[in-house]
Amino acid sequence: MAQDAPSPPDPTHESLWRPLRLLQASMDADIGRLYAEARTGGTAGLKASWVMELLRLHAAGPMTITELAESVGRTHSALSQKVAAMRAAGWVRTVPGDDARSKKVALTDRARSVVGRLAAEWRATEAALAELEAEIPYPLSRVVADIEQALARRSFHDRIAEKLAEDPSWD
Repeated sequence: MAQDAPSPPDPTHESLWRPLRLLQASMDADIGRLYAEARTGGTAGLKASWVMELLRLHAAGPMTITELAESVGRTHSALSQKVAAMRAAGWVRTVPGDDARSKKVALTDRARSVVGRLAAEWRATEAALAELEAEIPYPLSRVVADIEQALARRSFHDRIAEKLAEDPSWD
């Protein structure tokens, strides 16, 4: 009986950015825990990842998905999925837009009742992040700015394409 060739090593065991993603997921989970622990205030079932959009809608009023996506720096597709989830959870609704063909995303009464709490959490989170950055020798906001500058010199796409050009498995 012939033996199968050994499997190639799994490259996903190595990841420079996995720790960053896990850190962010952990911090988001902590924010979610604060919402879950709130005994009053109507934040049950709220996802921390929805707060920016809810606050933006509160500040700017109803927006199309395209307007909201541009406002928060996301793609239309990503925002469309997020809005569908927020609508299903009762945080937003759609209302007629400026013409008969368009719709806008608006806060529900439920969302409007908690925006003050959401803004308080946002401010507290930003203050806690500033405190964390003051404790470390090289703040993450500086890392991000430095990476953005390096990518302005040569894009991530071009960097990856160069590495792929050197890898015979890509051909």
